[in-house]
Amino acid sequence: MPEPVLQLRGVSKRFGAVQALTDVDLDIAPGEVVAIVGDNGAGKSTLVKILAGVHPADDGVISFEGRPVSITSPTASRALGIATVFQDLALCDNLDVVSNLFLGREIGGFTLDEEEMEMRSWTLLRQLSAKIPSVRIPIAALSGGQRQTVAIARSLVGDPRIVILDEPTAALGVAQTAEVLNLVERLRDLGHGVVLISHSMVDVQAVADRVVVLRLGRNNGDFRIADVTSEDIIAAITGATDNAVTRRASAQHRTEA
Repeated sequence: MPEPVLQLRGVSKRFGAVQALTDVDLDIAPGEVVAIVGDNGAGKSTLVKILAGVHPADDGVISFEGRPVSITSPTASRALGIATVFQDLALCDNLDVVSNLFLGREIGGFTLDEEEMEMRSWTLLRQLSAKIPSVRIPIAALSGGQRQTVAIARSLVGDPRIVILDEPTAALGVAQTAEVLNLVERLRDLGHGVVLISHSMVDVQAVADRVVVLRLGRNNGDFRIADVTSEDIIAAITGATDNAVTRRASAQHRTEA
């Protein structure tokens, strides 16, 4: 496994009386998909927002490409090489694909170079093997999976080393979910380190190389997908080895075997 691009050691975060994260460690290597899972309130969103520069960490060390860094703002996060695609996608429905991809990063001076932006848009989408009929179609006319595709493509405009995807398949149908999971695999093939936040064990086991479990703001497991069952992951999430969910997962695993 290559050396990690991103390392967290002992990262903690408090909001008033609430301790959201306590001594969290995390490694992300290039060309690796790491799923971060946990129950509601486990600290997943806080961790993402620290990496995205929304919240500063209170304690701990964050290293990028082997050197300690301070992520003080979203701009600082992007400048380092971390791109975050939040669940709401933050796309402009009334604008077309090209305009969304280059929003705030337009090419040209007083007169925009529409031809260059259109060409680069197609290049980005081809890298992802994306299924978008036209780069001039309004976002409002796209499906949920296609919108996610545009949001992921936009994250690649700055050529990041790490791409964070926050619940990318939430509220998508089966076909659209498969489309997005293909995009995750393409990101890995292109050499990006991918952080996947997900509640879906099926999605996690389909594309992740490793799964990191957070429980009550702390690390509670770091597993290679090839070595672990969904029962093991659920047990780490819930903090129990015998409950209705894990028994059902175990029964399903025995049936499939």
